[in-house]
Amino acid sequence: MLILVTGAIGAIGPHVVHALDQAGFRVRAFSVDAPASGMFPQNVEVVIGDVTNKTAVESAMQGVDAVVHLAALLHIVNPPPEMRKKYERVNVGGTATVVEAAISAGVRRVVLFSTIAVYGSSDGRVLNEMSPTHPDTFYAQTKLAAEQIILNARGADGQPLGTVLRLGAVYGSRIKGNYERLTRALAGNLGGNLGTRYQFLAKLGHVPKLPGHVPRFPFIPVGNGLNRRTLVYDKDVGRAAVLAVSHPVAVGRVFNVTDGEFHTLNEIIESICSALGRKPPRLSLPVRTTRTLIRLIEKGSHAIGLKPLITRAIIDKYTEDIAVDGSLIQKELGFVPHYDLKTGWEETIKEMRRSGAL
Repeated sequence: MLILVTGAIGAIGPHVVHALDQAGFRVRAFSVDAPASGMFPQNVEVVIGDVTNKTAVESAMQGVDAVVHLAALLHIVNPPPEMRKKYERVNVGGTATVVEAAISAGVRRVVLFSTIAVYGSSDGRVLNEMSPTHPDTFYAQTKLAAEQIILNARGADGQPLGTVLRLGAVYGSRIKGNYERLTRALAGNLGGNLGTRYQFLAKLGHVPKLPGHVPRFPFIPVGNGLNRRTLVYDKDVGRAAVLAVSHPVAVGRVFNVTDGEFHTLNEIIESICSALGRKPPRLSLPVRTTRTLIRLIEKGSHAIGLKPLITRAIIDKYTEDIAVDGSLIQKELGFVPHYDLKTGWEETIKEMRRSGAL
């Protein structure tokens, strides 16, 4: 059985490719750029192309039995309005191109990696696959539109082709975004664009100069940390993909993929700090006061033509409550997460340090 994996060199892609390979499937990896040396097992076929290019997708689809569609434009904080067209072109248009090519090639299963962000905030509830969706970002809105394309897809026999996996917040050593920033902050490394912007402000005399290449500050959480989060470790996502392409019950269905638990933000911070060998922060900042202060910082930054170091949108995302039930895929497909919060973050920190990313 030959599986085509789109977006194969992304943050999750290599884990999916390895999991499928270890399960005995032949794998064809499709991505816009060539993989780094040693990223995939030697027997994995590599094809370079873009999911928005119909000819490239049709060529890659030949002889394929199932598709795991990962390729997407991912979430960024406060994207400018003009980014909507790009999100629609890649996440919606790219999915339509993949599905059309799959139907023409006689593919029997198309698995879409989606996101629990399509639900919006839990607001104190526990959400499941039957809960209404309230996507509030370009990313979540276009992923929900992509889900409909997948679920409406039918083969030549009129039977459904698609399966949707709504992933919890995925973490691991290759993941970028909120949890990478949180990990670096707890490690005491300001890092990245924030560190570069601090140095620029120091040159202008707006902030004091500090020794060293990148300044380090203690991380102080915002809020009481009792808001819930729903996570899944990246290697467990690969195991879910294996089940989704092969299990007869999966077709035509939507499944949430999580580690099976809800975690408060405090518990996540404690797990990261434990893996780092650090004590968790003792203090926290009140949400309302912090948002007011950040509003002033945003206003001042825009006035002098700079992008603010932190925004209210980041604080809102940080303090959001998201509790999503992942039990259905465990009951229906037999999915068993191998990593809990402690072991997942221990391995994440270990791999980040080994690679020099932390």
